[in-house]
Amino acid sequence: MKILLIHADFIEWKPEKKAIKAAEDVEKKAVKVEEALVVLASVEKGDENNPSAVAKKTVKEVIDVFREVKAKSIVIYPYAHLSSDLSKPDVALNVLKEMESLLKKEGVPVHRAPFGWYKSFNLKAKGHPLSELSRIITAEGVKEGDDVSEAIKQEEKVISEWFILEPSGKLHPVEVKGGKVEGYGFGPYRNLEKFAHYEMAKSREIREEPPHVKLMRRLELVDYEPGSDPGNFRFYPKGRLMKSLLETWVTQRVVEYGGMEVETPIMYDYEHPALKDYLNRFPARQYILQSAKKKFFLRFAACFGQFLMAANSNISYRNLPMKIYELTRYSFRLEKAGELTGLRRLRSFTMPDMHTLCADMDMAKEEFGKQFRLCMRCLNDIGFGTGDYETAIRFTREFWDGNKDMVVGLARLVDKPVLIERWNFRFAYFDPKFEFNFVDAIDKAAALSTVQIDHENAQRYGMQYTGKDNTRKHPMILHCSPSGAIERVIYALLEKAHKEQRAGPAITSPAGTRNPVFPLWLSPVQIRLCPVNDSLVKYCGDMAHELVANSIRVDIDDRVESIGRKIRDAEVEWIPYIVVVGEKEMESGKLAVRVRQTGSVISMSSPELVKVIIEQTSGFPFKPLSLPMFLTQRPGFVG
Repeated sequence: MKILLIHADFIEWKPEKKAIKAAEDVEKKAVKVEEALVVLASVEKGDENNPSAVAKKTVKEVIDVFREVKAKSIVIYPYAHLSSDLSKPDVALNVLKEMESLLKKEGVPVHRAPFGWYKSFNLKAKGHPLSELSRIITAEGVKEGDDVSEAIKQEEKVISEWFILEPSGKLHPVEVKGGKVEGYGFGPYRNLEKFAHYEMAKSREIREEPPHVKLMRRLELVDYEPGSDPGNFRFYPKGRLMKSLLETWVTQRVVEYGGMEVETPIMYDYEHPALKDYLNRFPARQYILQSAKKKFFLRFAACFGQFLMAANSNISYRNLPMKIYELTRYSFRLEKAGELTGLRRLRSFTMPDMHTLCADMDMAKEEFGKQFRLCMRCLNDIGFGTGDYETAIRFTREFWDGNKDMVVGLARLVDKPVLIERWNFRFAYFDPKFEFNFVDAIDKAAALSTVQIDHENAQRYGMQYTGKDNTRKHPMILHCSPSGAIERVIYALLEKAHKEQRAGPAITSPAGTRNPVFPLWLSPVQIRLCPVNDSLVKYCGDMAHELVANSIRVDIDDRVESIGRKIRDAEVEWIPYIVVVGEKEMESGKLAVRVRQTGSVISMSSPELVKVIIEQTSGFPFKPLSLPMFLTQRPGFVG
């Protein structure tokens, strides 16, 4: 049996027409059930061998989820579209009836939609991390309903040894005992301790909502998209602006580094020999789709198109290291529903993806170190120092034995202890890899920057270069995302701001602030002008146009509100510079500028304010605000 479990605000249906002769006799009336766990179910041919066992195992699984999400009732909804190998109708109906009976015996309020009918229905899913789960249930047991690659199966078999590596080179074996990481005194490195526990426990399910989810909605940046697959999001104008700035910024950094920007498709032939082979060597689940009787998959990175492009290129040793780059909008991974939450873990995301072809392992290791530094610079650009993220370096025992000095050198670059995972064999195509990981307010970690050395794909795709001796050779390949997914960068910025605000006055950031704020170049609105009355709105408009001419994003609060309310609302929106404009300011030319980051109010002229902003945003991209300048002309995107 295949089931899709949806925690819903409501489901309503109405039988319209019998689909099969064996359809149940029911009245054609509409039914609505609120606060329900909806069980979309397809009984399959294999279930005919032991239908009673399948019903019992399904009910056990459904009750576990029902209690976890705290739904008020269960709806069994026959849904043949989940399977192409359906059981006989009489078997299916008996299984569904038995499920209904078993649930009633457990004291669970249960409803069953009629079997064998075409039904009109309307369903509203809640959209939290556990609101959509799929299962495949047989008489033998239960498994999650996802196609998995060979690499995922191999990853489950690999034996990992865990260590904390100090910059001095000292290696400390660690393990989880009694829910704690033992083997190293973490001292001030509490985030590293949390990160180590998260990685070693290997549990990715989310049972509470991280703070950034409320923030991304309250700031009108990003929101869930109920009309799509969970893990896909809508970006409101402010969020789209931030995302676009980050996309432009990271692309500039990569091009400055030597990356050649290209563009490749998002969909590929599932049966292409090289692509299918690589698909099975990547430890992630994929979206598979059917079109014109042909099977395709959606890319999880830019590898496929870039590798096919490189395989068709005429490459000399003089061209190496050769860097190919694409900002993939979008990449897709069919993450487990229970792991999805906000911008931390998504199913579609924007990934800056650079692949570097190197002549040999020595060049690859040298480039690995350079790209480690590139990633550090990129995170620093957006406000993440080495104290804001934790480093994980992963490799096989074989790599460690021959490259200890290289690994210790990486720990010295971040100048603090790092987490080491050492495998007993290479389960995927890469060895080694590193990530910079952000630990959020609920102690979950997410990888930002990452680099991997690829040992397989040059041969798999037929990539070659002409060496100095005029022979054809296969290069080594580095996979690099200098910032990680753009959506995750926004997640980390929001979570960092929340953590700093929560820390309180005993712990201060380098700027001595308690007020969360985005880096100025990323702030959707950089200056808000707050006229004290309507007669000053035109003066503010003239001033705003001068600021806009200097590539500054500015808006005007022209609402009929008190100046105190205008200031409070600007603070809630994290506006970096709030300018109160009264008769005094208009006559003197001196503005009272409230600096959100410090909470101070500074008197300065408009040219002085322009200079401050230009100095803080120098070297970063600029894009204009796409919202109306006046607040009274703006819609509200989040109700």
